[in-house]
Amino acid sequence: MHTYVATCSAFLLAVLWFDLMFDVQVRKHGGTLLPPEVLTSISAYYRRAAIEAYPMNRLVALVIVLNLAAIVAEIVEGGRPSWVGWGSLLLVGIGTPRTMRRTLPNAQRLGRATDSAEIQSDLARAVYRDHVLAFARMSVVLALQLVAG
Repeated sequence: MHTYVATCSAFLLAVLWFDLMFDVQVRKHGGTLLPPEVLTSISAYYRRAAIEAYPMNRLVALVIVLNLAAIVAEIVEGGRPSWVGWGSLLLVGIGTPRTMRRTLPNAQRLGRATDSAEIQSDLARAVYRDHVLAFARMSVVLALQLVAG
């Protein structure tokens, strides 16, 4: 199971890396509003990735579910130190509800670009923060799996 968890985690890290390539644009700009070209760039990416890529964009949700299932199976198998499985489950378990309830809806809303520039700027910054935290969590999960492997 450790190989499945590591593979799912690496896939999710790759997806987050692509998201962060666009999200990182918010770091350069203080103030309330992001420049129009930054909002256009980020919005266009999320329109393609989170809205128009159906059904392929559902693959990310599937991999999250498979990752959770593989972690649970790893805990049940008991072949690794228990802290690896439980730590992985905690990290993925913390992030999954946030992703489904907050990050994905914010990214889709940002992709629609129907809100004011102020709201879009807030959404872009929120998605960026969520993705940075998710990248950190998934990096730790992958490290746990590789060290325990």
